[in-house]
Amino acid sequence: MIPMTLAEIARLLDAGLHDVPDPGTPVTAPSAVDSREVVPGGLFAATAGANVDGHDFAAAAVAGGAAAVLASRPVGVPALVVKDVQLALGLLARHLLERISPAVIGLTGSVGKTTTKDLLAQVLEPHGPTVATDRSFNNELGLPLTVLRADAATRYLVLEMGAGRKGDLTYLTGLAPPLAGLVLNVGTAHAERMGGGRAAVAEAKGELVEALPADGFALLNADDPYVRGMAGRTRASVLLYGRSPEAVVRAENVRMDGRARPAFELVTPSGRAPVELGLIGEHQVGNALGAAAVATVLGLDAAGIAAGLNSARRRSAGRLEIVERPDGVTVVNDAYNANPESMRAGLRAAKALAGDRRTVAVLGAMGQQADASRARHAEIGRLVADLRFDVLIAVGAGDPLATAEAARSPGQGVAVHTVEDVAGAISLATGLVEPGDVVFVKASSEIGLSACARALAGTNQ
Repeated sequence: MIPMTLAEIARLLDAGLHDVPDPGTPVTAPSAVDSREVVPGGLFAATAGANVDGHDFAAAAVAGGAAAVLASRPVGVPALVVKDVQLALGLLARHLLERISPAVIGLTGSVGKTTTKDLLAQVLEPHGPTVATDRSFNNELGLPLTVLRADAATRYLVLEMGAGRKGDLTYLTGLAPPLAGLVLNVGTAHAERMGGGRAAVAEAKGELVEALPADGFALLNADDPYVRGMAGRTRASVLLYGRSPEAVVRAENVRMDGRARPAFELVTPSGRAPVELGLIGEHQVGNALGAAAVATVLGLDAAGIAAGLNSARRRSAGRLEIVERPDGVTVVNDAYNANPESMRAGLRAAKALAGDRRTVAVLGAMGQQADASRARHAEIGRLVADLRFDVLIAVGAGDPLATAEAARSPGQGVAVHTVEDVAGAISLATGLVEPGDVVFVKASSEIGLSACARALAGTNQ
């Protein structure tokens, strides 16, 4: 954050100053929307959610060191009062970017955004100060918060951009115009909300490449026809990446080690280099290639990109997070979120990790699947059976029951159990899991199934 006084910010946002003893008080640190994450000298943005109103925590935020509160009404402590806190936060972020000049990278996709963002950040960090989206803060609040962590020294600004509906990426790219735009894939997440089907999702995701300047770069997945078809929607230079022979940045000789970690030869215009990823699952090859494509257009050579990928590790919790218990049980916590594509990728990764070990899947609902939800849950149940998991625990009423029913395929040998809630999953799984098992846990975040993963792993984080 570039230091600015409360008076300067008030003029920029057309905000009223309330209960501010000194308008010259500097704001020197990033902003936060959670009072528990306030950094001394930063702003606390008081937003109103479905269950919690940030204005109720204004005093606690100031007591915790906030220079002031960005609020929609006076709160009894130093505050910048605006009509719309979200819009004001975005305006402040856009103003900051106009004063500094990092290379802004926007990335989107139905699956893999957070992992790819984490990989890209670790590739770029040795080459210059890098700020990247924290966790999955990729929406109209999270993106400005990321931008406001940047300062004059920032060379690379890596912004994960989520799209729940058409127009979201147009808004986000308006706040932070990208030089490079990476599109990973087009899946079924949010498809119904966007108009139905992958074509509608592609229409929304393509807003990222439409926002790129003529001297910018569009990095498109050659292996996804919907993404590849976005090439005609941008003024920017297009670079294809993927496993297809025509991809400019591609993977050759892909193989898996005994721990389900992929290795391959990275091919870029600057040469070739071996990559051995520390993450599990063959789908990580695509994520790594997306990061490599961005790094390529930013001037890194193959050797430097490979070095970053080889040393990269998982940074965000709940995404194929592995915990090894003393009794040999391996818990794979992939319960941060779920859609059909990520569910399939996670199940395959866990099964590959297990080898000939006993496997247990603890699966909850995949949210936001609309009218296709039951059918998609049934598809996951059939995959559980086809992959020959030994045990399935389906968590929750409704659609998870379709998963359970489909997994009861004759001759496949899956022991299928159903429980009503997370507490039931913890109780049943604790009793069923045997030493040496691999346990895969996944559901949409609102289900709270990560609590089951933590309980089985013996962690309290």
